[in-house]
Amino acid sequence: MMGGNPMRDYTKQASMIESGGTLFDWNTPSLFWKGGGKPEYYECDFESYGAVDLAKCGSYRYIEDDSFEPLMLACAFDDEEVFIIDLAQGEDVPDIVWAAIFDDEITKVAWNAQFERTIFGRMAGHTLSPNSWKCAMVWAASLSLPLALKNAAAVLKTGEQKDKEGERLIRYFSLPCKPTKANGGRTRNLPEHAPEDWELFKSYCLQDVRTERDIRKRLEHFPLPDHEWDFYHMDQRINDRGVLIDKELVEQAITCDLMLSEEMTKRAYELTGLENPNSVSQLKSWLEERGIPVESLGKKDVAALITDLDKHSTDGEALEMMKLRLQMAKSSVKKYQAAERCICEDGRARGLFQFSGANRTQRWCLAEGTQVLVKSLDGIVEEKPIEEVTMEDQVFDGDAWVHHEGVVYSGDKEVITWDGITATPEHMVFIDGETKIPLGMAKKEKIKLWRGNGNGNGNEDERSKGV
Repeated sequence: MMGGNPMRDYTKQASMIESGGTLFDWNTPSLFWKGGGKPEYYECDFESYGAVDLAKCGSYRYIEDDSFEPLMLACAFDDEEVFIIDLAQGEDVPDIVWAAIFDDEITKVAWNAQFERTIFGRMAGHTLSPNSWKCAMVWAASLSLPLALKNAAAVLKTGEQKDKEGERLIRYFSLPCKPTKANGGRTRNLPEHAPEDWELFKSYCLQDVRTERDIRKRLEHFPLPDHEWDFYHMDQRINDRGVLIDKELVEQAITCDLMLSEEMTKRAYELTGLENPNSVSQLKSWLEERGIPVESLGKKDVAALITDLDKHSTDGEALEMMKLRLQMAKSSVKKYQAAERCICEDGRARGLFQFSGANRTQRWCLAEGTQVLVKSLDGIVEEKPIEEVTMEDQVFDGDAWVHHEGVVYSGDKEVITWDGITATPEHMVFIDGETKIPLGMAKKEKIKLWRGNGNGNGNEDERSKGV
């Protein structure tokens, strides 16, 4: 039983196939392929284990970590039966799989193909070219379909649906577990700890490939132009290359913030005597006891209250506390924390872009896991992964915190692009801190757009950052 050990070395086998040292005969029937020539498609899906938080750190950082291990691989060639390779229990990747991976005439397809391609790259010992890969998730997104496999399958009403047992099995086998007396103090669940569930996990992986293949066949009726796949491949090379991060700057910024936060929190306790001076309800009660009723402790409300207290009140403690709250609500350091989490061994952050994330336009957008600035019901300003933003959260629109309605489909409309923004011509945009005009007019008059920075102001530097 191999599960739980450091990842096996697959490089020798992969190198032999890639270099042509081991030739594969596609004309001869085999256990996995009918023969008679090369298949058009190779479809695949990995299940894996890793101690790194995939959602917060991204697939590149997750896959390069020493704790990472591919557990199983489900595959299919064209319409052949889907088969499973139980890597965690010692089964080898057959030569036919590596032959397909290194053959540019065979199209590799997966849902979020970047993940599978990066795993194969880790196993092969080098980054794989994306040129013969197609991502079914990107393909689906081009038709405004959901990015989650189970949701896309449900919308399309495919004959093959995603197995609902998957989430439980992933939590059990793919994530570290809490050591307890009952489990003997282990921090990871292996196949031997739940053999029946392991077989269910393999069935789940097989079903994922069946579902993905069923979706791909439907998508073939709406082909993406070759030049769009060229753009996707360019996007993948950008993600593979990554962005160099100044690690020392990131670490020092976080350290400075911790020192400042400790001082401010200590002072907040001294001023209020509250159990939690960050609590909106507790702080409201504290202010009301001092004769200062407030409806909200949002950023703008606190700023207005500070101005009012400074002009009309002699309560210096309340004024100081409000200034502390305003300072403590700043979340810019969270960007440094997010950067720190996703830095790879060579100091670069990878996988920062999701191609076709903005449906229909095929332009790039921020990927799943990207931190978005929100304000909670309690008035706390923080960053959340974009997929965790709820309808209760407010988002910053460049001028103020506003409520949103989630993703709303408004039909197919003509769009234009100007100064980094793609939208309908009538979409209203800011050209300074107060004035809004239609995007079409801004483009016609060549007027540069204004971006807020989350603090109610903006500047030219923000434009290049896409804020």
